[in-house]
Order: sequence, then structure tokens, then C-alpha cells
Amino acid sequence: MNLLASIPLSLQSILLLVASNVFMTMAWYGHLKNLATAPWYIAALVSWGIAFAEYMLQVPANRIGFQQAGFSVGQLKIMQEVITLAVFVPFAVYYLDEPLKLDYLWAGLCMVGAVYFIFRGG
Repeated sequence: MNLLASIPLSLQSILLLVASNVFMTMAWYGHLKNLATAPWYIAALVSWGIAFAEYMLQVPANRIGFQQAGFSVGQLKIMQEVITLAVFVPFAVYYLDEPLKLDYLWAGLCMVGAVYFIFRGG
């Protein structure tokens, strides 16, 4: 039995979104640490390469989510933003050594509101 086929389509979409976000966060912010002394165009080229992996996960995540799992485009976008914050905060704190701020909590609470409004039945 194919392992992927045993995972519900909605969860497949979410897991792909999480994986794509790891690559996206590394592409957008990893160069600030890894390529800090390199010229910006080198950082951009490396980031584009990393972003390719993000897109190879993001596109199927959205297709599965929209075409098969029944999510709306708005629901996919809000899930993406919640996942982005959930991936970004640990990345910023542990990888980039940024301080953990209470503002991340407030942003997360705003996202909870966004999730409520986009997923409510009305």
C-alpha cells in the first residue's frame, strides 16, 4: 500500500505547505546568516535555487488542497500564512538568534482570528 495514499488529502496539502515553508524561509532569510558577506546577487541566485524546491512543494500542495481536498483559495492562503508564522518564529529565534518577542504571540492571535473568519460557514 502506498503510504501517501493512506494520508488524507487535506493533511497531504498541509504537510506539503509546511515543507515548502521551510524552504521558503531559508530562501528568504537564510542568506542573512549564511551569505552575509557575499554580494547580493550571489545571495539572490542561491535563494532562487532554494525557492525552486519551495515551488516544487507549494504548487502540488495548493493543487491537492484546492482540487482534491476541497479547500478554497482563501483557506489555502490563510493556512499558508499561519504555517509561515509557525515556521518563521522558530527559524528567527534558533537559527538567526533573534529575540523571542511577545509580538509573535499577538501576530499569532491575529492569525487565529483570520483562520476563524476564513473557515466559518458564513
